[in-house]
Amino acid sequence: MADNLPSEFDVIVIGTEASVNSITGLPESIIAAACSRSGQRVLHVDSRSYYGGNWASFSFSGILSWLKEYQENSDIVNEGPAWQEQILENEEAIALSRKDKTIQHVEVFCYASQDLHEEVEEAGALQKNHASVISENPTEAVHSAYLPSEDESLCIASCEMLTEQTPSSDLETALEISNVKVTGETEKHDDKTCMKSASEEETSKNVPTTEGTALQPKKTRITYSQIIKEGRRFNIDLVSKLLYSRGLLIDLLIKSNVSRYAEFKNITRILAFREGRVEQVPCSRADVFNSKQLTMVEKRMLMKFLTFCMEYEKHPDEYKAYEEITFSEYLKTQKLTPNLQYFVLHSIAMTSETASNTIDGLKATKNFLHCLGRYGNTPFLFPLYGQGELPQCFCRMCAVFGGIYCLRHSVQCLVVDKESRKCKAIIDQFGQRIISKHFLVEDSYFSENTCSHVQYRQISRSVLITDRSVLKTDSDQQISILTVPGEEPGTFAVRVIELCSSTMTCMKGTYLVHLTCTSSKTAREDLEPVVQKLFTPYTETETENEEVEKPRLLWALYFNMRDSSDVSRNSYNDLPSNVYVCSGPDSGLGNDNAVKQAETLFQLICPNEDFCPPPPNPEDIITDGDSLQSEASEASVILEANSETPKESASLGNPEEASQ
Repeated sequence: MADNLPSEFDVIVIGTEASVNSITGLPESIIAAACSRSGQRVLHVDSRSYYGGNWASFSFSGILSWLKEYQENSDIVNEGPAWQEQILENEEAIALSRKDKTIQHVEVFCYASQDLHEEVEEAGALQKNHASVISENPTEAVHSAYLPSEDESLCIASCEMLTEQTPSSDLETALEISNVKVTGETEKHDDKTCMKSASEEETSKNVPTTEGTALQPKKTRITYSQIIKEGRRFNIDLVSKLLYSRGLLIDLLIKSNVSRYAEFKNITRILAFREGRVEQVPCSRADVFNSKQLTMVEKRMLMKFLTFCMEYEKHPDEYKAYEEITFSEYLKTQKLTPNLQYFVLHSIAMTSETASNTIDGLKATKNFLHCLGRYGNTPFLFPLYGQGELPQCFCRMCAVFGGIYCLRHSVQCLVVDKESRKCKAIIDQFGQRIISKHFLVEDSYFSENTCSHVQYRQISRSVLITDRSVLKTDSDQQISILTVPGEEPGTFAVRVIELCSSTMTCMKGTYLVHLTCTSSKTAREDLEPVVQKLFTPYTETETENEEVEKPRLLWALYFNMRDSSDVSRNSYNDLPSNVYVCSGPDSGLGNDNAVKQAETLFQLICPNEDFCPPPPNPEDIITDGDSLQSEASEASVILEANSETPKESASLGNPEEASQ
């Protein structure tokens, strides 16, 4: 239990309730790491049991348990001592909400054959939540689920986390999520099994994969029981993003040396969906001249236009007259063929006919081109094991410099001094008052009273498991991004990111596909038309020799996620000046918004401090024993350490080596 926390900190970060069982998203993790690195005493608290918030990644069983807890979220009851009794006469309280309202309209569909004739266990499972989802036939057998008890509290000082197991109290519990049935059971694992699984996992991470450029034998059908059994091969992100190779997050990972905690892969293909088919977009110079889709005239036209975009600021006469029109209209004035206009608009600038003006389109195109070539033929990187690795990397840095992480430990309220109008403390689930100078709270933690004037946007999300790529090539290990334009005026383009098994996000023989767009309706209504264009549902009636034109859809999840990235601080009611609000993920492809937000809030907390400087080299650290050495000897040691620093910096500046 964590009922004996220190009573005073410099910064308290209250983890997001945006996704159940989570502690802090990417901005909060970056801020905590930066504050801890600057010598601040940092405490992370959350009532749940894992890292990442709406930036988290789940195994397959974990995502099913996330669905189950989403359904149970409406039944959350505050427990613990009555905090109202601890509020003094010269104080007032801001009550915090424990009910998640950031995820809505959750729908799950299972198309794979559900041949669960016997109990199936996730291979090598740790104490991960385990559940099963049935949509097509509720009478089919279902799988087991384990959830830790709500009153457990776990306090740790690093990002390595072992969860305790508490048996489920009701083996017959059945939940309805939309048209989805989830059943919970007890799952037993002993400690020896867990330790063995952890070592096996470490071994498997270090063994290079030799998957697929050779011709594969006849493909067997993937069943739901196989997906369950290989559930730990999946790392399913709640938010789908990529890292621009020259973006702010890559720069921060290199500068802070946090890149050593993660590995990355280059996105291998930029795709386009045009006239009912998927095709590859040439974007680098080599791709353009090797492309068989473009004529020689088109190749020259495209290279000329892309060269102009790289230095468009130097030629204002070329675009000044078109600043007020859309980028789509501007492209029509540049003597580009319809084919090239489509590629530039949707696959390079990654915008739509109505979304961007000329300047925004030129900036987006330049940014795309500027990022080419640093790590490969596309501008993007993807973190192995999913986007959820990134918050954990910064949590690890925070812990290294003394930050304390306390999971399954809820906060009841913020305590505000009436006279100064500043927040002075929190009161936790045990009634303990913890004092701090600064408080960082994720938007979803505030009650309806605090957010009564806030207007939120929504993001439509879908996660699919399929049996092959949307564009077959000689290699089955392709990582692709595809933009599907909106069909009707006013509808938003849908971004599709397809991940292969070498990204460590899905089992071999499958692909994990993420769809994202700004919401206009529910997620299923927004995204299902695109899913139907690209995929065909698996059916039991298919014959073994039947060739299916589109990839088969094995499993699908739809949900809407709150986008609070554009909410002004002034929209919240009566927030103390030392309470800082962090938003959840935005709908953009990159992570620049999260990094900018983190740096801005850090400068408010620690003015004039360097934002996430690299940790000192071990050679630079002088212990008490070193003070006994002669002055000349000390100078020699320091000089020697400094002479090695450029080599270290050079390796930090090349995360490509770490990703290989």
